[in-house]
Amino acid sequence: MTTLHSAGPRTKFALTGSGDSSSNMSDEELINRFEAGAVPASEFHHADHVRLAFAYLQKYPPLAALDRFSGALKRFAATHGKPHLYNETITHAYFFLIRERMARRACTEWDEFATHNPDLLIWKDGILNRYYQDATLKSDLARNVFVFPDRCS
Repeated sequence: MTTLHSAGPRTKFALTGSGDSSSNMSDEELINRFEAGAVPASEFHHADHVRLAFAYLQKYPPLAALDRFSGALKRFAATHGKPHLYNETITHAYFFLIRERMARRACTEWDEFATHNPDLLIWKDGILNRYYQDATLKSDLARNVFVFPDRCS
């Protein structure tokens, strides 16, 4: 995932902000808004990445969803002049953690998913710290290709 966001969990999402018309957007509308470049970098945080991945997984088979999601993130980062912030390992690891959690609870609604998976919404000191050393995630290799977890718990 790109890291064009602030640290920490959030309860309001730029893509689905509580209390405005976007909170009722369908997954397709969320995807379309993101792919159209209608989301400013300053309003796209970690929890929004998770929400968007959830939407792609609701709409497409997993590998097609991953391809579209990662492609959209790369374009987003490049559009905002920060293509180096895209990280293939972080994107794929979170994506498949989200996919697994969706399958375990049979969650089809974002609010339910977010309620049952708050650990996925935390960026700083988040879930990937269980699986990866910090240096691994910051490496050029991890930015460019998926790297398997290197931390044993």
